[in-house]
Amino acid sequence: MRLARVSPSNGEIVIVAVNDADVQKLDLTQVEKCHKLCDILHSPDPVGLSKFLIDPNAAPIPIDEVRFLAPIDQQEVWAAGVTYKRSQVARMEESEAGASHYDMVYTADRPEIFFKANAARVSGPGQVVRVRHDSKWSVPEPEFTLVISPKGKLVGYTVGNDMSARDIEGENPLYLPQAKVYNQCAGLGPCIQLAEGELDKKATTIKLTIERSGKSVFKGETNLGQMAREFDDLIRWLTRENDIPNGAFMMTGTGIVPPDAFTLFDGDSVSITIAGIGTLTNPVVKESYPE
Repeated sequence: MRLARVSPSNGEIVIVAVNDADVQKLDLTQVEKCHKLCDILHSPDPVGLSKFLIDPNAAPIPIDEVRFLAPIDQQEVWAAGVTYKRSQVARMEESEAGASHYDMVYTADRPEIFFKANAARVSGPGQVVRVRHDSKWSVPEPEFTLVISPKGKLVGYTVGNDMSARDIEGENPLYLPQAKVYNQCAGLGPCIQLAEGELDKKATTIKLTIERSGKSVFKGETNLGQMAREFDDLIRWLTRENDIPNGAFMMTGTGIVPPDAFTLFDGDSVSITIAGIGTLTNPVVKESYPE
């Protein structure tokens, strides 16, 4: 079952269950203290509650008549790095000074985990993601993203775009926060697939397409079977002496890395498709700022 925050043509923001061709409105007034998407996600039974809240009196709305919003309320966004072999290699290539650190963290018990964004820095479907004006080598990082409750329970999955300034991080690993955290540095959406049963990781494909002037300039594909870390392990480390009272989204690393000669340009379009969830598409902006 997939849930989303959408805005129909009348401008109202509603929570919906997402089907292949349409969406069905959820009536949150049926349950006390259930006002936002996160209230459903953080409930004891998100799937059962979602089914109960489907409004039988509301006609389904065609998908092309609604605008999908980022499926985030007040949660923090965190990210894990070097969880795929391809990512380990790319990070070592970009950073001569810190190459050994990336090699070691790939096999270490403790993963690399860092704060990525608050809700204000997150872009939803169709909203712009940003390349820092002081970066000459930036790429999107398509990432399977976990949705985690305040109690540290895995409740769902979504599509994430971890925008990264590879040149800034490569200059010095201590610059990681500046390479990763800035305005419009993350994309999430279009919906949340609720966690039900065991996930078939090999069948969960992740695809990245970057278009420039209407033409594809890069395509890549991987699957969750290539990931070296387990979800429960990442959540355990994230929540170790680190409370998440509003819940969290956790990007789980990337296995798709464009070649070193590639960088995003102003006006590019990034599309990330994850099987079972959907496609997140964001235009890219890079603006000049006075120093």
